[in-house]
Amino acid sequence: MANHPDHKDTLPKLSIIIPIYNEEELLPEVLRRVRAIDWKNREIILVNDCSTDTTAAILQNEQQHPDTKVLTHGRNQGKGAAIRTGLQHFTGDIVIIQDADLEYDPNEIIRVVRPIAEGKTLVCFGSRFIGTVEAMRLPNRVANWILARLVSWLFGHRITDEATAYKAFHRSVIEKIPLECHGFEFCPEVTSKVLKMNYKILEVPVSFKARTIAEGKKIGWRDFFTAVWTILKVRFFWKAENPVPPSSSRHE
Repeated sequence: MANHPDHKDTLPKLSIIIPIYNEEELLPEVLRRVRAIDWKNREIILVNDCSTDTTAAILQNEQQHPDTKVLTHGRNQGKGAAIRTGLQHFTGDIVIIQDADLEYDPNEIIRVVRPIAEGKTLVCFGSRFIGTVEAMRLPNRVANWILARLVSWLFGHRITDEATAYKAFHRSVIEKIPLECHGFEFCPEVTSKVLKMNYKILEVPVSFKARTIAEGKKIGWRDFFTAVWTILKVRFFWKAENPVPPSSSRHE
């Protein structure tokens, strides 16, 4: 791409998808930080996955912003389903996922999308494990290590953080990836399918501050086994239609 993120008038359009389920406490601060990032050519897509708290009231005010779309599920379907809904409505050149909590710092969104805007890659992940990790429990570290090693081994492309929430894609890539996920299996599904389509994934360091289940963390051990199955299913049973030639993908 010819656009460079230092030239604000020629920035590619950035779509930020935020899947939301019962995050009334942190959501206003997340939105404040997202709106504060220095990227004027953007849209924010907020997907309320049938929250039972005051999320709907918070989002009613947010839809007054001209750069914001508010989408609502009539029943709770899961994070993956919320992301898929957002992907059906984005109009940007680049899309990134932002969680509705503060485990990841929205100030680092630009760090993740910059390599795509500069034409260095078509897919970029924000890796916690080449960045900084705070307060992550040992079982979660082990699970993340296993998933990253499994993906690296099965697809022949080294990944340090398969489960990171900060995943950014050029629209030419994400539009080719058929997703079926409903819950947290979005991460292993999209990662595995991107790699099976022969796209390279560039990783950049990001910071991460884990929260506890009492603080609202929703992912659990069952999701780990679902992730393993998802990776195996894509590797051995999913047929990629029209994969790109390996030599033509960026970030060699």
